[in-house]
Amino acid sequence: MAETARPLEITATETQQTAPRKPIAWGKIISYAILIIGLIQALLPFYWMLSSSLMSVTEVNFGYWFPSQLRFENYALAWEQANFAQFMWNSVRITGISLIGQMLVCIPAAYAFARMRFIGRDVLFGVTVATLMIPSVATMVPNYLTVIWIGRLSQNLLGFGWLNNWPSLTIPFMASAFTIFLLRQFFAQIPDELWDAARIDGAGHLRFLRSVVVPLSKAPIMTTVTFSFIGSWNALLWPLLVTQTDEWRPVAVGLTKFINNEASSDLHLQMAAAVMMIIPILIMYFFTQKQFTEGIATSGLKG
Repeated sequence: MAETARPLEITATETQQTAPRKPIAWGKIISYAILIIGLIQALLPFYWMLSSSLMSVTEVNFGYWFPSQLRFENYALAWEQANFAQFMWNSVRITGISLIGQMLVCIPAAYAFARMRFIGRDVLFGVTVATLMIPSVATMVPNYLTVIWIGRLSQNLLGFGWLNNWPSLTIPFMASAFTIFLLRQFFAQIPDELWDAARIDGAGHLRFLRSVVVPLSKAPIMTTVTFSFIGSWNALLWPLLVTQTDEWRPVAVGLTKFINNEASSDLHLQMAAAVMMIIPILIMYFFTQKQFTEGIATSGLKG
């Protein structure tokens, strides 16, 4: 028995020694290396901004990467010098009005394009989507002239104008072609059987939209809210064009003014102000990241 077992052991050992080795997945290694390099490039500026905001002016000027002492007082000093209390409050008001108005306008428009049949629907939707190809800078002058004309009419009829006021900063952005397109893509995927069941219960389009479509569309709606929040919070060129005082100017304009005037040489205060500006965006994404990811995956925009 021992003589018969030994050849089997030798055969098993020889088989292990002669078995081909698994080839190295160079493609996967290169892919991960590229992704890691891209991640470092994306995070490095944010780290430098956060680190510089906690340094002294001397450490920033000498190009240190780590603060010797965490100076949180830089944030209080930048908040006071930049008058961020007013600019932050302005951005909160502008963003809130813009988001509410955009949802009230874009959700019914997207539903009409997706679920209702009327003459010229596809042509009108194509024209709406085509406006996404027009650079926003090219539309600033026509929009500005429109705001002036409507503002004069509003001044005569309602007693308040649009320039240097919230209407010029919010109303032109309530009808967003991108938001309509994104929501329309999801609304079109809702099964027709739900509409048939709603019709049996006596529901019309408005009730079906309120009771069925909107509850089923929380993910894409939160996705559009996130995009709109970021766009409204970071708005700079248009507020500079339609406002001449700080009464309604958003935080991006306040940060630009602070960098160019009060803190032109205090880089650590500039970085502290920049960190404070992006904190609301990070908080917004933290609470909506699940719905944001799901909305991108189910609305026809995934790669």
